[in-house]
Formats: sequence, structure tokens, C-alpha cells
Amino acid sequence: MKLSVVILNYNVQYFLELCLKSVEKAIETIGAEIIVIDNNSSDQSCEMIAAKFPGVTLIKNPKNEGFAKANNKAFKEAKGDFVCILNPDTVVAENTFTKVLDFAESIKDLGIVGCRLIDGTGSFLPESKRNIPTVKVASQKLFGQSKNYYANQIQETDIAKASIFVGAFMFMKRSVYNALNGFDEDFFMYGEDIDLSFRALKQNFSNYYFGETSIIHFKGESTLKDKTYAKRFFGAMQIFYKKHFKSSTLFNLLVWFGINFAKFFSSSVKPPKKTIDNYIMYSNELHANFNSMFPFEVQLVNHLKTVKPNTEVIFDANTLSYSEIITKMSELSKIPDVTFKILPNNSNFILGSNDAVNQGEILTLQ
Repeated sequence: MKLSVVILNYNVQYFLELCLKSVEKAIETIGAEIIVIDNNSSDQSCEMIAAKFPGVTLIKNPKNEGFAKANNKAFKEAKGDFVCILNPDTVVAENTFTKVLDFAESIKDLGIVGCRLIDGTGSFLPESKRNIPTVKVASQKLFGQSKNYYANQIQETDIAKASIFVGAFMFMKRSVYNALNGFDEDFFMYGEDIDLSFRALKQNFSNYYFGETSIIHFKGESTLKDKTYAKRFFGAMQIFYKKHFKSSTLFNLLVWFGINFAKFFSSSVKPPKKTIDNYIMYSNELHANFNSMFPFEVQLVNHLKTVKPNTEVIFDANTLSYSEIITKMSELSKIPDVTFKILPNNSNFILGSNDAVNQGEILTLQ
């Protein structure tokens, strides 16, 4: 078997369904398997998988074991020569895996491959490629200075050696994962991807950013204005530095400050609500009850030559490929206050996420 796609899920049933549908299309020409490990979700994720994706290997954890431990458990079941760690709130293009596989097989000392990520607004996510977070770089990041934290020296669509990738998409040989002993289970959430990427470099593997394919990562990187994320981020960085760098009194002080004062970060930051004046459905047909779900009539189109500001575009994956949807979102993201939703193929809901703070919006078709 060529590829194992491993997806860790926790209470994102609808995003997971969309993700799985995109992955199924992306592995049609590859000998591949999909493994979903569920961290004791309280929604209907597991029931949905059993009903709609019988070919998916489902592992049910009796409790939330965190990112590292759960992915390591799933990896033990993987049979592919390559493995891709993938978030459940992602959408891959039909050619994502074939492109990355072709590239990966051409590199002898391959470590980990990351790709171009966009969020639910179509905007490029800078965490797609990051530099090594030295004490100085991480300290700057803690104070909101991210210039040196992200690998801005690499262009979005480049193919180049890079250091650190985000856990939403990490592609590697199974032998590399084994050589690294998987994710470090001292991390519960956040930091595992930084640690794995860095350990690959320390073992003389070469990590590569592959900007010739793009995927959607709806939530993107959480904000330090969220107190839960702040605590986890500072705690993860503390583990990382104790493990890989000499003790720094300054950084330890910064971490202590971050953990103890995280309560002052707002956990209910709400971005400005975008005004929507127009709804466009990119599809060959309009669902019978579609207009009743929106305050304005939904315009049915089969092209998007012009889109006005303050428009919500709904992409129908029964009409468009996921590759086309990802490309259109990237192109239209430059227009002010344009938002997006996706109707997955053969599904009865649409979803989207306009920011990294809230849970996203899901509308069920009646």
C-alpha cells in the first residue's frame, strides 16, 4: 500500500464528513487507506463514519488522549509506505496526494513535507512554513512579533527546504515516522508538530515545503488572545525548550508570565461581524428550500467572473471539484468581505468558517 491518511477527530462531525469526501476523491488513483481515530467525541462523528464511510478504519478512544498519543496509536495500524497526518477540518484537492507523492519519491533524505494552507476565508496561512523557534524567535512571537517565526523567505507557491510544519498536514515516509518514534506524548495539544519537525532535522532528514498544492484548513492557527490557547501554547513551548535547548532564565520567566497571566486574555474575542448583501450559489442547480435559509434570494451561477464585496459564495462540490473550490477561494479572498461556504458532494449541509476564533457555521438543508 502506498499511502495511509491518518485523521484525528474530536467533535467536528460535519467538517470531518467534508474532509473525508475530499480525501476519498484524492486517493482514487492511489493504493491508500484512511484511518480516523476519534478522541471520545460526544457528537455523531463515529455513527456518521459507520454509515457513510464503511471503508474507513475507525478507532474509538474511550477518552480524549490528546494529539500525540492518539496519532501514535493510529499510526500503529497504518500500512502505507507513506503516511499523512491530516486535520479533520481540512479539505484536500483531488491532486494533492499524487503531487506530494511524486515529489516525495524524488527526495532521498526526505523528512517531512508540508504544503500551502489557506483558511476558511481563502487567505494564506503563514504557519504553512515556519522557522526554527529559537528562544529569541519564540520570545518575539509571544509579544506578537511573528516576522521571524514564519518562513517568509519562502514564497507561497515555492518548493524549498523549510524547518517546521503545522500538524494539520504532515506528510512523510512511514520509515521516517518510525525513526523519530512518532510524536512525543509529553505534549497533549500544541507543540507536537514543532517537536517532530525539529527532531527530523536533528536526525539529518530534510524537511520540504511544497507550495504547488493547496488545502483548506478552516480554523487556522488559534490566536494568543484566546486564554485556553495561550496556556497550552506557553506550556508546550516550555516542554520544547527543556527538551531541545539550554535553559534560559529569560524564556522561563516569559513562559511563567504567559501561563499565569493567560487568564487576562479574552476567551470570547469576537471579530467584527461581516455584512452580507448578496448570496451566490456556484452550482448547476439550486436546492428546493435553499432560499428559505437566507435573508436574500440566492443567485444561481455557473461562473464567477465578477463578485461584489459583501457577498457570500456557496460552492457546490457536486458541480465543482475540490481543487476548483480551493483555487476560487484563494482568488476571491482579495475582494473585501467575501465569505464562503461549501456544499459537500452528496451531503445535506453547507459549512464554512470566517475566522479562527469561532466554531464555524453549519446549515442543514431540509
